[in-house]
Amino acid sequence: MKRFDFVIVGGGSAGCVLANRLSAEPSTSVLVLEAGRADFRWDPFIHMPAALPFPIGSRLYDWRYQSEPEPHMNGRRIAHARGKVLGGSSSINGMIFQRGNPMDYERWAADGGMGDWDYAHCLPYFKRMENCLAGADDWRGGDGPLVLERGPATNPLFGAFFDAAVQAGHRLTDDVNGYRQEGFARFDRNIHRGRRLSAAGAYLRPVRHRKNLTVETLATATKVRFQGNRAVGVEYLRGGRLRRSADAGEVILCGGAINTPQLLQLSGIGNPAHLADLGIDPIASVVGVGENLQDHLEVYIQYASKLPVSIAPGLRWRNRPRIGVEWLLLRRGLGATNHFEGGGFARSNDTVDYPNLMFHFLPIAIRYDGSSPTKDHGYQVHIGPMYSDARGSVMIRSTDPREHPALRFNYLSTAQDRQEWVECVRVARDILSQPGFDPYNGGELSPGPDVQTDEQILNWVAADAETALHPSCTARMGVDDASVLDPTSMRVHGVDGLRVVDASSMPYVTNGNIYAPVMMLAEKSADLILGNATLSPSAAAWYSYRAGSPLDPPTTPAPAVSGGHP
Repeated sequence: MKRFDFVIVGGGSAGCVLANRLSAEPSTSVLVLEAGRADFRWDPFIHMPAALPFPIGSRLYDWRYQSEPEPHMNGRRIAHARGKVLGGSSSINGMIFQRGNPMDYERWAADGGMGDWDYAHCLPYFKRMENCLAGADDWRGGDGPLVLERGPATNPLFGAFFDAAVQAGHRLTDDVNGYRQEGFARFDRNIHRGRRLSAAGAYLRPVRHRKNLTVETLATATKVRFQGNRAVGVEYLRGGRLRRSADAGEVILCGGAINTPQLLQLSGIGNPAHLADLGIDPIASVVGVGENLQDHLEVYIQYASKLPVSIAPGLRWRNRPRIGVEWLLLRRGLGATNHFEGGGFARSNDTVDYPNLMFHFLPIAIRYDGSSPTKDHGYQVHIGPMYSDARGSVMIRSTDPREHPALRFNYLSTAQDRQEWVECVRVARDILSQPGFDPYNGGELSPGPDVQTDEQILNWVAADAETALHPSCTARMGVDDASVLDPTSMRVHGVDGLRVVDASSMPYVTNGNIYAPVMMLAEKSADLILGNATLSPSAAAWYSYRAGSPLDPPTTPAPAVSGGHP
């Protein structure tokens, strides 16, 4: 048993950032414990962007969580993929880089004690982590470790989608991660030179040579050890059998919104009544552990294409070897993109202050599991509300750390959630039925023309929707009785030497994919943990629909586009 200044539990998105930043000081020793395996450089299922459907659902790459039967979704269990590999979910996700709306962070900051988590304080950390190849400016970084490429979106179906969005009354925007999120544009992706750039690739691999940094894979943490109310180490299983222990000056949990509350509860941090039912002696009463679970749910609205312009031929078995060889030798072609190259953000109605809907456009009609409503050409949007007020929970079932906890999301359980679902399907259909798609529109495949009324839409969503894989908020920052973390230090309330930095730390889920906010959160938390002065707040403006803006007033007419991309 060896002592480390910091033991980081979880080598995912946040854990890789912290491993890099904390070990930058040579006198500081850092141990990373990752329950999954190494992200071998030769593994195409991790590093080929287009191969992303293969790891999801595979026991070799995915923890394969499932929700409890969801009462408002016909009792369905919703599958939840989480990365079982170094880099965590950043090694198996869709590689879509979305920061969220600036108002997300204003919402965070409006809670008690959260003032330093507003957009002005978060923006410098977004910029610090980015190397945005589209160009650095007041909103985007240019010399960070995470290289971001913008999707080319040259397939004519993307041009039709952008044209149709404008025809439906929406705007184009230069950069959904820049001054104005609201609108439609090409998307940033964490892809560089035809390869996925996961958190492990961007942050961990370049510093693995540091003598003060140790990384153990296949190391499943089973419990945080305490002396009194101070965390002093971590017990873990090596390879599923060998029992190991590491002493720590501080323990930092980075296991994500599912594993972090599970490990806290196993270690005696949580609701005392729940722990007592399982025979766990409580170390600290922190009733918010595992509560406040939030996520994004999404559906696929799919259309047939009259013209043979989709990427469907790339799925045929006879074409796959050529695509693989082209990627292996040249890092280009259909294998070198995630295909989610464009989309946008919109409001479901004019009373909403900032975008509550996100669109991912895909030039093929297909589901993550590979099933398709057509063998021919098609296209689709992934769509869902971003700010559901439904709340769920993550609760352990037993004291066995290998048993998955009970996940209850309570999708579609609130009036607000159901209303926004009806609105978002109608907004998506409005765009997809515009003249811009006339050359391609071969008719709606899913949900199909028979689904029209509010009730029919909700019934279809209940039967067909899948998670967008953004679980979050189960160990949230705050100063109220239901919070878990001190927002000025990321320390767990009621104990010493224990911090949490991952998606569970968020008080509210952000608008869009959560990979980027988690990385930002870890960048800022590194300064808080080391006692460094945090970066000076930014004075950069951002677009506000309600207030308007001198840079981009909402009365400005939408620019015309034709046959391509903005």
